[in-house]
Amino acid sequence: MTPRVLILTDPFGKPAYNPRLRTVCDYLVAQGWKVDVYTERGSVCFAHSYPIYEIPVYRTNSLLEWSIKSLWSLLFDWRNRYFSRQVRQAISSERYDLVFCCTFSTFPLRAAYDIAKERKIPLHVDLRDIDEQVPGAQYQSHRQWWLRPFRNWYKRVNIIRRNRVLRQADSISCVSPWHMEFLKEFNSNLSLIYNGFDSHLFYPHDCPSERFTMAYVGRLYEAHMQDSTLLMQALQTIDIDLRIIWYTNPQGQQRIQQMAKHYRVERYMDYHDYVPLEQVPSILHQSSIILVLSNTAASSGAHGIMTTKFFEALGVEKPVLCVRSDEECLADVISKTNAGLAATDVKEIQSFIYEKYHEWQQNGYTRQAVINKEPFSREKQAKQFEQILLSMLK
Repeated sequence: MTPRVLILTDPFGKPAYNPRLRTVCDYLVAQGWKVDVYTERGSVCFAHSYPIYEIPVYRTNSLLEWSIKSLWSLLFDWRNRYFSRQVRQAISSERYDLVFCCTFSTFPLRAAYDIAKERKIPLHVDLRDIDEQVPGAQYQSHRQWWLRPFRNWYKRVNIIRRNRVLRQADSISCVSPWHMEFLKEFNSNLSLIYNGFDSHLFYPHDCPSERFTMAYVGRLYEAHMQDSTLLMQALQTIDIDLRIIWYTNPQGQQRIQQMAKHYRVERYMDYHDYVPLEQVPSILHQSSIILVLSNTAASSGAHGIMTTKFFEALGVEKPVLCVRSDEECLADVISKTNAGLAATDVKEIQSFIYEKYHEWQQNGYTRQAVINKEPFSREKQAKQFEQILLSMLK
């Protein structure tokens, strides 16, 4: 009999696209699974061979609606209850063998748990991130100062609600060893599946370039989360034709401009807005070094941050310069895969840049001799997910 899986997830479209789950869905369908996906919203704009149903919780983009419904959600878990009720009505005549919930934070765990419990079928939860791994509200869209007391209260309540589901889930997957250690308090049936790269998009391609360039692609967060000080200090004494291209958010560009001006290294900088997902592989191929910004876990208070941009650089086999080293999970993977440098001081940054510059002078491009990158392929990881789900069906 064809396995049927109900997948519940947070927004499935722009800007994040959730490539982790998309690859899993594509793989399961190719293997003969029947997949139905329910999400809150997301302007799904990519080709897919399985149905994706959207159940909007917010009808407008107004702050008033968001405030009212967030208050009701805080007091009565309204958002989760509403989504759960709507999904259960929509699938009333459908049969499923298990429920798979993939979430960035906590939504829609309640709906997944309600359906699995009601139908007495297994529940697998894939946690891409959790609230405790980042201090404050780095990932939240509403960060106004006057919302902080409300936001922190909301965060604590959601953690309590999340943990109730985690204790009842049949299986949990997460993205870093830190998450594994943290989550074992709630559930012992844990699997580590890192973030990864799509091997159909991110593969080695030696592309000669006219200039030696370093590229940063992605969002920039506050300085204590991503400390670029060592990089700026290293650039002060480097005397080569280097261009650093920042494809990032306007607020991030402003921060880097201020840093570059302070350290008098503006001559190295070039700024651009975000680029569409399909353009990212070409940018990486044409770059000489891929920049990943981080900070020590002790300084930032953040743990287990395994940015997808690192894995995409790993896929194209370009040298990665991580500044500064988190001295934790990300640095460990960089070391084990020989992906580049997780920097802890200025001199090693300078040496790394000069080494790659000389390689570029000789070949017209750079190529990092990475090792053991296959486990981080999303296609490989999709097989891991299928094995987890099959074991639950048994």
